[in-house]
Amino acid sequence: MLICIVGKSCSGKTYICELLKQYSNNIVHLDIDTISHKILTYPSVYTELQKTFGPSVWDGSSINRKALAQIVFNSETEMAKLTDITWPPMEIAIDEFISQNRNKIILLDWQLLLKTKYYELSDLKILVDSPLEIRTSKAIMRDRITKEAFLTREKAAYQFNYNDFDYVINNDYSNKVKEKVKKIYDESIISR
Repeated sequence: MLICIVGKSCSGKTYICELLKQYSNNIVHLDIDTISHKILTYPSVYTELQKTFGPSVWDGSSINRKALAQIVFNSETEMAKLTDITWPPMEIAIDEFISQNRNKIILLDWQLLLKTKYYELSDLKILVDSPLEIRTSKAIMRDRITKEAFLTREKAAYQFNYNDFDYVINNDYSNKVKEKVKKIYDESIISR
């Protein structure tokens, strides 16, 4: 079973996945952001990124993700260039993970899953929504960025339509969220 967990940055996608994993040892989780970070260490990828975006994205030993983010989150054209470079090896890594876990319940967690083949292939689609104030404070703490940097990222974020999902979780980290996750597990995961 393939489940897509989608939501804006710092909405709590990984938190929801952790809640779901508590219900079964047969549930595995792939945070696709970790794949994207790993891909940046591939010599072919970081060489192409340097050629495309210039020396400002290279700190001498690795890709400077903050410098790269400043470029791509301010331009759809630059974001498309980044995607063209990073998506092919990311897709290979995701496909390998799915293949290795084909007999399990697979949670794919990524903001941009709607733009991939995995969204259409999924058996269950979950949107995690969270108030801007919560997401902003989480981003400042987690990513060590300024409020302004997060709001720039937010402007470039995909706008979701609730109707595209089987479930929408309004995540405020309350017990109601835990109850909703349990309900999803009982109704749509364990029953399959």
